[in-house]
Amino acid sequence: MKRWTNWVLLLLVAVLAVVPLVLVKDSEFAGADGAAEEAITEMAPDYEPWFQPLLEPPGGETESLLFALQAALGAGVIGYAIGVYRGRLQNGKE
Repeated sequence: MKRWTNWVLLLLVAVLAVVPLVLVKDSEFAGADGAAEEAITEMAPDYEPWFQPLLEPPGGETESLLFALQAALGAGVIGYAIGVYRGRLQNGKE
């Protein structure tokens, strides 16, 4: 029973990730940086940024990939820390 539950949950997560991409046509899934840049340009058209990026990714896909890798690495570190803490608590009780 538990084995099927995991597969069903994994399938539901995949469906939740794919459905918006299929149903919403001609949409741009831009990040907050682009929206902030547009808002600043509207409020102050002559604004000059203080800094330029040291390394500009070749495309939006690369930027998204790097962001996803950063999120995955952070989630892995947090999950590892929680697992170590839980393991220490269980070993202390035995």
